[in-house]
Amino acid sequence: MVWQRSDEFVKLVYRHTAGFPVDEKFGATSQLRRAALSIPLNIVEGQGRATTKDYIRFLRMSRGSCSECAYLLEFAFSVNYLNQSHYEQLEEKRREVNFLLQRLIKGLSN
Repeated sequence: MVWQRSDEFVKLVYRHTAGFPVDEKFGATSQLRRAALSIPLNIVEGQGRATTKDYIRFLRMSRGSCSECAYLLEFAFSVNYLNQSHYEQLEEKRREVNFLLQRLIKGLSN
């Protein structure tokens, strides 16, 4: 479930960053897209590892990328790259992904 939600989040990020200023192509646009894409990529890579300990390590990296997205979304909103509606939509999805990651990490750690 967490992978599906993170996949939805990445697609939203790509859709909403398409309208960012052209001069941000290698700045905020690229950084936000890479951080968002890192979330499901780390989940998938972790699933392919041999141990639960390795899987948890990759899930934690996904959470780190999720945290990076939190700041980047806030930044994009503060400089008017995202309107209120898009920011709220993205942040809601990001929080859901973060919650699911936390829950999965906790469940696997027990």
